[in-house]
Amino acid sequence: MQDEPMKNNIPTPSLLSEQIAYYRERASEYDEWFLRLGRYDHGAEQNRRWFAEVEQVRQALAQFAPTGQVLELAGGTGWWTQELARYADSLTVVDSSLETMAISNARLTRANARAIPVRYVEADLFSWQPDRQYDVVFFSFWLSHVPPERFVSFWDLVRSCLAPNGRVFFVDSRYSQTGTAADQQLEGEQATTMERRLNDGRTFRIVKVFYRPDDLQARLAELGWGAQIETTPTFFLYGQATRRG
Repeated sequence: MQDEPMKNNIPTPSLLSEQIAYYRERASEYDEWFLRLGRYDHGAEQNRRWFAEVEQVRQALAQFAPTGQVLELAGGTGWWTQELARYADSLTVVDSSLETMAISNARLTRANARAIPVRYVEADLFSWQPDRQYDVVFFSFWLSHVPPERFVSFWDLVRSCLAPNGRVFFVDSRYSQTGTAADQQLEGEQATTMERRLNDGRTFRIVKVFYRPDDLQARLAELGWGAQIETTPTFFLYGQATRRG
């Protein structure tokens, strides 16, 4: 299957460069989103639901048990890196932002995670190639930032990262206005880009694709993946996948 054409008129290299710049600039405020602080505080009830659903995903990851040699793509500030470190024998984290990797490294230190080898790699995931294979590949809130026309090539990359019998676990966002900043309106569910704003008012255009579980599972089956995808009630989509054949 061929990759799809981009469904907007923004040249992909320019859009991806802007996306990288956005996450580098956002590093110091990224955790406000995860912790429901500031512009991301939607009130006590919505925040309670958010953290309950985060726990649902955390329990699913624990049942999956990401053991062995683990690769995390787009590791960000390390909220899930610290979870992976509880199970892995070694951990490689790839991200395009030195700023977020520094926060992640500090978070692992504070969490007093198991003393396992952790390797950080600064790289653009759209040009990076693995130098080894892994038992588990994990990525959180990253698939939605892969342009539609790079969907196939991204999963080809994931395939190349996996050792025989390797497994994949991922988590991402569902389409929900309360999942983003209160002062930031989501675009239509079928849109493939959106404008994001920093606390200082600067805006950036990024890729943002919201998937429906059945559609994503079927698409992965076409590419030779056996996938099981589930959702939490409001905020998250998560799943696991293995190669077929």
